[in-house]
Amino acid sequence: MSNSHPAFELVTSADIESLGVHVEEYRHVVTGAQHLHIAADNQENVFLVALRTVPQDSTGVAHILEHTALCGSDKYPVRDPFFMMIRRSLNTFMNAFTSSDWTAYPFASQNRKDFDNLLDVYLDAVFFARLDPLDFAQEGHRLEFKEVDNPDSELVFKGVVYNEMKGAMSSVSSQLWQTLSKYLFPTTTYHYNSGGEPADIPKLTYEQLVAFYRSHYHPSNAVFMTFGDIPAAEHQAVFEEKALHKFEPLNKSIAVGREDRYQAPLRVEEHYPLSDEEGLKEKTHIVLGWLLGDVTDLEEALTAHLLSGVLLDNSASPLMKLLETTDLGTSPSPLVGLDDSQRELVFVCGIEGSERERADELEQQVLTVLEEVAEKGVPYEQVAASLHQLELAQREIGGDGYPYGLQLILTALTGATHRGDAIGLLNIDATLEKLREQIKDPRFIADKTRKLLLENQHRVRLILTPDDRLTERREADEKAVLAEIKTRLSEGEKKQIIHTAHALAERQQREDDASILPKVGVEDIPPELPKVDGEEVQLGTRKLTRYSAGTNGLVYQQMVSALPEFSEEEKQLLPYYCQVLSEVGLGDKDYLEVQQWQTRVAGALHGFTSSRTAIDDLQHLSGHFILSGKALARNQQALTELMQATMEEVRFDELPRIKELLLQTLARREQGVVGNGHALAMAAASAGYNRAAFENHATGGLLGLRNLKALVRGLDTEQGLEKLAGQFQAIHRKVLAAPRQFLLIGEEDKLSEFSDALAPLSADSSLPAADPNAPFETQHIEQLWLANSQVNFCAKAYATVPMTHPDAAPLAVLGGFLRNGYLHRTIREQGGAYGGGASHDSNIGVFRFYSYRDPRMEETLNDFDASLKWLATEKHKDEQVEEAILGVVGALDKPGSPAGEAKKAFHSNLYGRSHAVRQEFRRQVTEVNLEDLKRVATSYLKPEKASTAVVTGALGREAGLKLNLQEEKL
Repeated sequence: MSNSHPAFELVTSADIESLGVHVEEYRHVVTGAQHLHIAADNQENVFLVALRTVPQDSTGVAHILEHTALCGSDKYPVRDPFFMMIRRSLNTFMNAFTSSDWTAYPFASQNRKDFDNLLDVYLDAVFFARLDPLDFAQEGHRLEFKEVDNPDSELVFKGVVYNEMKGAMSSVSSQLWQTLSKYLFPTTTYHYNSGGEPADIPKLTYEQLVAFYRSHYHPSNAVFMTFGDIPAAEHQAVFEEKALHKFEPLNKSIAVGREDRYQAPLRVEEHYPLSDEEGLKEKTHIVLGWLLGDVTDLEEALTAHLLSGVLLDNSASPLMKLLETTDLGTSPSPLVGLDDSQRELVFVCGIEGSERERADELEQQVLTVLEEVAEKGVPYEQVAASLHQLELAQREIGGDGYPYGLQLILTALTGATHRGDAIGLLNIDATLEKLREQIKDPRFIADKTRKLLLENQHRVRLILTPDDRLTERREADEKAVLAEIKTRLSEGEKKQIIHTAHALAERQQREDDASILPKVGVEDIPPELPKVDGEEVQLGTRKLTRYSAGTNGLVYQQMVSALPEFSEEEKQLLPYYCQVLSEVGLGDKDYLEVQQWQTRVAGALHGFTSSRTAIDDLQHLSGHFILSGKALARNQQALTELMQATMEEVRFDELPRIKELLLQTLARREQGVVGNGHALAMAAASAGYNRAAFENHATGGLLGLRNLKALVRGLDTEQGLEKLAGQFQAIHRKVLAAPRQFLLIGEEDKLSEFSDALAPLSADSSLPAADPNAPFETQHIEQLWLANSQVNFCAKAYATVPMTHPDAAPLAVLGGFLRNGYLHRTIREQGGAYGGGASHDSNIGVFRFYSYRDPRMEETLNDFDASLKWLATEKHKDEQVEEAILGVVGALDKPGSPAGEAKKAFHSNLYGRSHAVRQEFRRQVTEVNLEDLKRVATSYLKPEKASTAVVTGALGREAGLKLNLQEEKL
């Protein structure tokens, strides 16, 4: 019996016990639109509509259309409904994505009224977009004169996506993947950069954008996906009423075909821009990529995932062992592994930190390892361990990054996009069971290695070498293109460019009538912050806090030790001690044996540190070391034994392994700068205010990266390595002797049994916790950090107050108020940055302004100050304050996974942030008014007291030095 709306027909359905959901697939009778509904007992409802988008060039048409479609629709003809709804909503997620072959518009909310509001706006935005030419100019690209009204000044390209992609393509891993795809896919849409290549984006015309919209944004080409406790028929009634009844079937089918296969492997070389004062030596990437099977064939896809796991899961896996230990490069490539996001699976392996002339040798080494696997196979225990990892990944209930429902939807979306079995991608238990039987054949992995890799001629070897003049040449090419365009401009065209600039500026300044958009208000906020209760019991002389949670057959446990007194040098080494701890040998087992042990019994095992200030004193800083593990419930005893061995039997004598790990860490940290530049700039700007802020910068920030580079340079000698190993051992002795307690999360009927198993970890302690009130000398910061980036990341920071101070709540609301009312318009819309805003971090007592992938520097820093003048001098409405309050409360109430919620509750309590404290802060947030915002801005945000940090590239260096920022090199 179908529960569908009359406009839809049920295609198929399935109960997926391992996920605790019921999945239904429907088809819209008239247009053929798909609707996949994942029914779950979960009040965080999720919606996504995806369109198959298959661009045939790199102008970024699908990406620019994603942005432009959200700039106004028939029912909501306002300039910016997407960003306006973000602040009129209690959403737990709102975004839009452009992938290589689909564009998706997802959101999630726990509030039914809010969900209905967002669904109405999203459906209209996608199917009835206005596509105003000025929005195309703002979001995509446009020409402007550098001096807007002076046609004799030079021409420049502007546009949000244009600058976003300049930033995105500053990432070496993005360039590596895009270049490899270009050759792996010579004929299909993946050959092109769906986000847009900066040099190609200006070639896209408005007419081409509109044509792409008309051919792709149609229900016949759409996949609707929903998750949660709202029935499918209720969703379908809205789809039909708001959109679908207005459409006839589309007379064409948009799809990605299978790629033509090479008859012999292809070897290519390209370049990437790198300006590095340390030189270009050993900065080359060498990767090998194979095109495998169809992603919609579940058995083929899972077999490929298993093969990838067997070859690459851990340091003892045959291929990963080679990539980590070969002297041809410094570390494995960031692309290593299996990609299943496209029509056909891609398997990649390779190295970075190499030289082009080593490519032949690396390729031969890889093929030799694969030949050995194909000849001799792999021990059953290793294959079973990799299959165990697949099962664990399938069972785990996520939701700590994206909403859990959205994770499931994105898993199924690949199948739906290519008209395959979307439900099958979620319901993999039967295929896993089949694989369990197949791997009993010792030839199974051997034969798959030969068939899928060794005999597969569709293989590309890419050498990506650095070029320190490439950025300069690209800038020169762009200037030449612009100069050539300018010589061809008629007087009328020059006037049109000036007119467009003025029309856009006027449109950006225009105050739209937001009242036509639906909203929720403070009255819709639930009165109580969601609460998760744990139970404290004794474990010997130690405290164990345990939480009952629906973990779908997994257990999570942590050993939590108060950080003892460390020297400043030891504090700098703590992150690397934590990383090395679970990656080296234990007792009589070397690190390779330990890696296999971990893969057999655990889903994850790693150490990390956390620290927080006191809720009422920013100078009081306490911290903890945490050894965290998760496993299937049947392996809890084995997980505990592994954790005990990790603490009691770790050995730091595998010196080459330690060096290898730190080289890998350095490579990842360097690659992460341009993706996380705004956070790094904020950390740098905040570092002078207190010890907590400084330690953020000195470990996880840019100063930490510089220190890591220096540390790695010292590992070239045996003495340097031995010294570091000795320091790790000294840190470990202190951690072992520190007072400890435990966290346990699992299903209720197993908690007592799990608790008993933890007893061996409850050793006595002999060291006290570190002094939480160590002195700190404050300093003013004006820094310019140089990185390999084509865009800027700007930040200003001000010292403020801790969480329980009465001004903490107004400061939290102020960030959203300034972003919504001023910064979004000036930094993103007018300035062309991908993003910008402000926020308050009560843990370090700092208010920060930031911009992300920003073509400007001085103007943005001035905009930060101008936002404060705007607050003080302009007239504002109470509803603007309400919108900012909704944003803060939405973030506070955002749910995580069941295990994630329990961890959050435990660690909040650990640092005095009890439910009652957080509830009181939330209450104060809901009562903030406009006068509060003006008062705290005047009290704390005096521009002369700001600290400033900018992350930029070689092209931004001169502008930064003119602002008297002190140059800091990584």
